[in-house]
Amino acid sequence: MSTEHFVNRELGLLAFNKRVLAQAEDDRVPLLERLKFLCIFSSNMDEFFEVRIAGVKHQIKLNDKHSGPDGLSPKQVFDQVVIEAHALIAHQYQILNEVVLPKLAQENIHFLRRTSWNDQQRAWISEYFFRELMPILTPIGLDPAHPFPRILNKSLNFAVELEGKDAFGRNSGVAVVQAPRALPRVIKLPPDIAGSQNGFVFLSSILHAHVHELFTGMTVKGCYQFRVTRDTELSLDDEDAKDLRVALQGELSHRQFGDGVRLEVADNCPPEMTAFLLGQFGLTQADLYQVNGIVNLVRLMQIPDLVDRPDLKFVPYTPSNPKELNKNVDIFKAIRKQDILLHHPYQSFNPVIDFITQAAEDPDVLAIKQTFYRTSADSKLMMALIAAARSGKEVTVVVELFARFDEEANINWAAKLEDAGAHVVYGVVGHKTHAKMAMVVRREDNKLRRYVHLSTGNYHQRTAKLYTDFGLLTCNEEICKDVNDVFAQLTGLGKSNKLHHLWQSPFTLHSNLIKAIEKEAEIAKSGKKAHIIAKMNALLDADVIRALYEASNAGVQIDLLVRGVCALKPGIPGVSENIRVRSVVGRFLEHTRIFFFHHHGEHHLYLSSADWMYRNFFKRIEVCFPILDPKVKKRVMSEGLEIYLKDNLNAWEMNADGQYHLRPRRGLPLSAQQSLMQDFGQAL
Repeated sequence: MSTEHFVNRELGLLAFNKRVLAQAEDDRVPLLERLKFLCIFSSNMDEFFEVRIAGVKHQIKLNDKHSGPDGLSPKQVFDQVVIEAHALIAHQYQILNEVVLPKLAQENIHFLRRTSWNDQQRAWISEYFFRELMPILTPIGLDPAHPFPRILNKSLNFAVELEGKDAFGRNSGVAVVQAPRALPRVIKLPPDIAGSQNGFVFLSSILHAHVHELFTGMTVKGCYQFRVTRDTELSLDDEDAKDLRVALQGELSHRQFGDGVRLEVADNCPPEMTAFLLGQFGLTQADLYQVNGIVNLVRLMQIPDLVDRPDLKFVPYTPSNPKELNKNVDIFKAIRKQDILLHHPYQSFNPVIDFITQAAEDPDVLAIKQTFYRTSADSKLMMALIAAARSGKEVTVVVELFARFDEEANINWAAKLEDAGAHVVYGVVGHKTHAKMAMVVRREDNKLRRYVHLSTGNYHQRTAKLYTDFGLLTCNEEICKDVNDVFAQLTGLGKSNKLHHLWQSPFTLHSNLIKAIEKEAEIAKSGKKAHIIAKMNALLDADVIRALYEASNAGVQIDLLVRGVCALKPGIPGVSENIRVRSVVGRFLEHTRIFFFHHHGEHHLYLSSADWMYRNFFKRIEVCFPILDPKVKKRVMSEGLEIYLKDNLNAWEMNADGQYHLRPRRGLPLSAQQSLMQDFGQAL
């Protein structure tokens, strides 16, 4: 394949973030939700710089000329990313300042600028400054005894330009004030002070107005917000560490002070000050993002929670429970009767919690095993496992310590589990445990029976309300044995057993997937119907893309639903003319991984924890499991694939050049997410 047939990963990620940003421009999205999408875009871009651009800059530093399938060197990638990222961020602030904030003002939701404060507001804000801010601010004047301070990753800071001498006769001309992270970035004023029910002032505005109070007797010539984004990759060598948990705890403290990769400053910051700040962080002009507004938009995410305006938010949605699991049902009896499919967030996550909670309380349950990649700080599942361990059950938990940005939370849970008497392991060195599995062993009629839960998403009760995922509860003996064998690999030593149904990374998932694609191509060459439908977060693996291109040339019809980055280009004559790529971006984050192969009408259907990426195939422990029950298979096809292929409101289509456009709205308007919310609004 030519390099022109592949999309670069970093540019593909920016294209995805562009689709997220488009939600903030969409008049159909409630106004406060549009503000949220601006914040989500900011959060995504933070991680993009912390991880992806940090990696690219590291390659450039090492003079790495290696290129991926797209043919771009690290320097070429960086140069193209700089252009696109600057344009996107400028557009983000344009949407904020010219669309969202004015529309919020029309709804009497105001962000009061310093220039518009009246005397009453100025007095209240001044009192707030002296009461809440002044006691905890630490201004740092720069001189030989006070070097430039260590700036935390993504923290809000102010560079203050000064004139005059202090009490000791010092005159450095520059000071730095760091805004404590404990303080809110937006403060809601009392209605009688604000002049409306919802009046807010930015912390940065308060500090700007009172910064002179921190430098008595000196003249403040300027005060400029800035924020540095740092490389957050951990340098820990997990293969050399004797105790991963202890080693990781020592490394986490350094994450906040990695190499700088981006500097954000307000647009009023003069060239001399930006040059000074860039020099402090070892950055160049290409790394500078001068913005028209506050430099930490992520912190505006709290605004919708502070505003009681349901008409400006998504209509609240309460997920239903599956009919198989009505209240007070014996969950093990229900699973013995049939496989149970859970579709989050349209269906409640409570059955998953009930599965583990009932197991923890059931005297016939002897053992519980579960993997955790990400979970919430108040996880009911973790508490149930702790209770089960304390009651004397055999509890084994595989905790992934290297789940990016959740390392500290996972360390804390691991310690609590161990204190309760659970067996805690950290998977396999060199491979992240990303599989989502839970297994319960129960004594029934003088024999042991296993029950399992397999999922495409994390055991996280909060994100289960925001991410779309499928989960399967089953006691199929062969699937349960496969799951047991995978747990044995994770906790013990020895060769891997041949699995009956599961495809597993790093052993069989990649090869079996390639074989399934090639088989579909053989069927097409014989003149029979051949169809592949796959839904995932990302498609990057070059071998899989080549196999899909070859299948397309053989006549296989291929529909790909890829939420994020897709390196494959559809519709190229003679290469991918039978492939279509869509991305659905809406209220919920699309997170399901579904793989369908027509296979002579047998309709082979799989759910998985893995995206089609090299890391998922070879550097992680992943599972891909078949849907065997015909009723469940029909539901997955209908709810997970077919309705998304019909979406003409939230679906973006990729062109042959790798660019996206909103799908034309032919026929009746249909949003897959909205339709599923309506279908599941009442119990099935």
